[in-house]
Amino acid sequence: MSTSELDWRKSSYSSAQGDSCVEVAVTEQAIHVRDSKDVARSPFAVGRDGWTRFVGFAAGI
Repeated sequence: MSTSELDWRKSSYSSAQGDSCVEVAVTEQAIHVRDSKDVARSPFAVGRDGWTRFVGFAAGI
């Protein structure tokens, strides 16, 4: 599956203009992340365990 076919989701905290945010797409293999201001740029992917650790860190858990 190409990254253009993924179901990209943006934070509900993103501004009404739709900028200044990251978007994520979840697959069985990985979490894909891209810059919502530059969707032509290649996204990166991180494994589910790495994403879980990142979100825990960001949330202060």
